[in-house]
Formats: sequence, structure tokens, C-alpha cells
Amino acid sequence: MIGRRDPFGQPEPLIRRVYAYAAYRLGHGPDAEDVTSEAFERALRYRDSYDPAQGEPAAWLVGIARRVIENPRRHRELPVDAPEVDVEGPEESSAERLDVRAAVGLLSAGDRELLALRYGADLAAREIAGVLGMQTNAVEVALHRARNRLREALAAPPLSRTKSERQVV
Repeated sequence: MIGRRDPFGQPEPLIRRVYAYAAYRLGHGPDAEDVTSEAFERALRYRDSYDPAQGEPAAWLVGIARRVIENPRRHRELPVDAPEVDVEGPEESSAERLDVRAAVGLLSAGDRELLALRYGADLAAREIAGVLGMQTNAVEVALHRARNRLREALAAPPLSRTKSERQVV
């Protein structure tokens, strides 16, 4: 790749970010590993199509992973649960994971995707905009609103966190 930046110049951090995104969407384990592997396989196959002017390698790879996850040939329903959240202490960790998992499960698919791109893949708003084909300011507003909805869901009493009640509102 003369004159172009090799998107795989530092693969370890890219692998971690793509796996984190896949794990955020699918849960840790074999499914996230499969998506990460397939995304890198596709990226290596089409590495000449990477254009640094279009964004960072991580955003390009996460975009590929996103298409792998959304591929209808995967023939399975994707979970709506939240990722595992790393927090201090085993007691707090379990309780917070359950709360976050339940709250994220109440969000729309679009909100879950935005949060996965921001916090799972650790992409900036500009990079998310490139992956989703949106304007950066629209992504920032959508992320702000998604975080507010997540905060509201986390603050709601547990009994009001059912999908049927949320759909009525």
C-alpha cells in the first residue's frame, strides 16, 4: 500500500474495538468472536477499498462488523440485551449489569445501535456519522437523546421497566 495508510498497521487495538462492538451487540463469547473474525476476513479481502479520507480504520472495521451482524444469512434473532458492564466489585457488578441490561433492552433498536457504536466500539460522533451515513451533529443529538432515555430507564422503578408498559406510553 504505497502512499496509503495500512488500516491494519496496528491490529491489536482494532481487534479489541471490533470485538467490543460485537460483544456489546451480541454478548461476549463465540458469536462476538465469529463476527470479529468475519469482519477482519472481509476487511483483509477488500483492504484496497479502505480510504483514509473517509475515516479511521476502526470506524471502517466497525462498519463491516455492523453489516456482518445485520446480514440476514446469520439466521438468528439478535438479543436486545445490554452488554456486560465492567464496574468495581462483584456485588455492584452483578446488580449494575442487570439494571443496565434491562434498561438498554427497553431502548429502541436505533438507540441501542448508537450506544453500541459509541461505547462498545468507542467511536467518536464523527466516526459514527460515517458508519451510519449521518451528519455529525445529528449523531451528537441522537446520542444525547439515547443517553437521556437510558438514564430515564435506569431511574424508573423496576416494575415500570416492561416493554409492554413502555410501548403504551
